[in-house]
Amino acid sequence: MVGGVESVIGHHSRLMAEAGHQVEIVAGRGAQVDQAVDFVHLPLADSQDPDILVLRSELQRGIVSDDFSKTVDALVESLARIAADADCLIAHNVCSLNKNLALTAALRKVSEQSPKLKLVLWHHDLAWTAPRYRAELHDGHPWDLLRTAWPGATQVTISDFRRGELAQLFGISEGLVRVIPNGLDVARFLKLEDLSLQFVERLNLMDAWPLLLLPVRITARKNIELALRVLAALKQDYPAAALVVTGPLGPHNPANRDYFAKLLALRAELGLQAAAHFLAELTAEFLSDDVISDFYRLADLLLLTSLEEGFGIPILEAGFSGVPVFCSDIPPLRELAASHAVYFPVDAAPATIAAEMSKYLASSAAFGLRARVRAEYTWERIYRKHISPLLDGSGG
Repeated sequence: MVGGVESVIGHHSRLMAEAGHQVEIVAGRGAQVDQAVDFVHLPLADSQDPDILVLRSELQRGIVSDDFSKTVDALVESLARIAADADCLIAHNVCSLNKNLALTAALRKVSEQSPKLKLVLWHHDLAWTAPRYRAELHDGHPWDLLRTAWPGATQVTISDFRRGELAQLFGISEGLVRVIPNGLDVARFLKLEDLSLQFVERLNLMDAWPLLLLPVRITARKNIELALRVLAALKQDYPAAALVVTGPLGPHNPANRDYFAKLLALRAELGLQAAAHFLAELTAEFLSDDVISDFYRLADLLLLTSLEEGFGIPILEAGFSGVPVFCSDIPPLRELAASHAVYFPVDAAPATIAAEMSKYLASSAAFGLRARVRAEYTWERIYRKHISPLLDGSGG
């Protein structure tokens, strides 16, 4: 049974394991889905366990029975055994929602019995602030466990809004609550090929904004030197701008090697070694259409600086991918893109082209959001910025 919270736990566990931690997921049902992450089955942790459903029905009517206490004791015994060798125990929503109050009460007892165990309470949803749960909640134990700041526990929630709710509910300062947002697995969401992902990681393309795509072979008629100069000018407004040239050297003209050498020299002269990327430097292999299409999904703008073309397939690919086009004003490209591209003369000043790009980007809410998500909400960035410091005790 996988929903939003379970998906988040899956991403967290993967990232923790990749960082070298030994990770176990404890749940009431399921199975191991990641070889690097162990699964521990604890039936009474399941909110739909028959015994838990009976207790929940009683609790909704305000009844705390002897069976509740017995179930709590059984869970304490199991949890204590599971957590015996753990340094950190993270509970998602267990101490926020009343889905399994026996588990909540047991966790509280285990935390009191294990003072060296770091307890992180991760609150996605809050029963006490949600009207739909109000009729199921009562004053006293165990319901008060959901509106109390447990001693020694680290409080985490997923947004500033939730932090405000939680702090008010617990009667504590907002500064005592960490905000760690949920994120996006870019590689999975975009269905990136393994080779594409290798390029992205090696070139730090997720840190680029904007990312310009020039999907051409390295030949003089592609006028790639203009693209390099445009990039240099654009970095005045967007210091993180980057360019990817996907194609290999043109195979039929020996002069292309000399042309490539000139491009590399110009890149060095402009100080763009970390921003202008030629995939031909990384691989001599033919790049499949699958890999090329990945770069269209990653790119923010298509830049075509060609002096001449017979057709212009990248225009079609960009159009189908929804990537804005900036291209030289030559008849074949204008024929394809019509009024749906930004054109510039082949001899235009790089600063002029860059200024048009800056104007376009600054006025686009969609691209502003795209940049924000890429800068703040990828799982890898969230792990580095928030979760790793949480685990090693740094960052407040």
